[in-house]
Amino acid sequence: MTELTLPRAPRLMPALAKGALTGVGKRPRADAPLPALRLTLPGVRADPARTAAYAEVCGFPADSPFLPVTYPHILGFPLAARLMSARNFPLPMLGLVHTTIEIVQHAPLYADRPLDLTVYAQELRPHRRGTEAVLVTEARRDGEPVWEDRSTYLARHRTEDTTSTPPPDGPELPARAEWQLPAGLGRRHAAVSGDYNPIHLHPLTARALGFPRAIAHGMWTVARCAAEAVPADAPALRLTARFRAPVLLPATVTYRSDGQAFRLAGESGRKECIHLEGNIRIPG
Repeated sequence: MTELTLPRAPRLMPALAKGALTGVGKRPRADAPLPALRLTLPGVRADPARTAAYAEVCGFPADSPFLPVTYPHILGFPLAARLMSARNFPLPMLGLVHTTIEIVQHAPLYADRPLDLTVYAQELRPHRRGTEAVLVTEARRDGEPVWEDRSTYLARHRTEDTTSTPPPDGPELPARAEWQLPAGLGRRHAAVSGDYNPIHLHPLTARALGFPRAIAHGMWTVARCAAEAVPADAPALRLTARFRAPVLLPATVTYRSDGQAFRLAGESGRKECIHLEGNIRIPG
């Protein structure tokens, strides 16, 4: 695999715009070749003001000496966007759905110490609704791995799999908190993450892309749940989450947890709608 070291972080929004163009005509399939390229950005320093603003929006302590556990994903996403927007990436970037995320933290994330970030596409795999790509983001400090993220992104298309059974909900979890999410939450998260996808910004732009209202960023839902469950100074942890249904803004959602398993749920008619579910394990 070829490694390309970048002198500076790619700009996220131009990469997203490029992806909309390069995706035209792509026909996703699970046996397509992936680009054999690792993108590396050395010496990434988190800007204190931006990090504090992100922490405030997502519910983390704003004055912590540690980075929020989800923040390296935000720092590395411009690299992922550059990789996925390339013509030789087999899935069209426009319309990709973030379906799962797994974060493993190996050591404390000190906010004032630089990280070397690497992003690469690990595999393609079939999904009952299309084809998924697995993208890996790695963070190293002084050559040692401190954090990694495996995210799956789904390109929806017709498949031979006709099953439509939704995944089981699992056992009931006790309610721990209720959050009122304002209509402008997507714009607030975009300002601190750099992800100005139109589906998050305004009802008009969301409707143009098939949603009745703007939806919350999936990474906000993960971050908000992690902020509720993860101590800021946790030395190591494993977080897994599956995105199940978008959160239409404004909304009232309930955070449920038994200490490890967690769920973010809202109301859909008379039935509870699960937006996100996952698990957090902290050694010791």
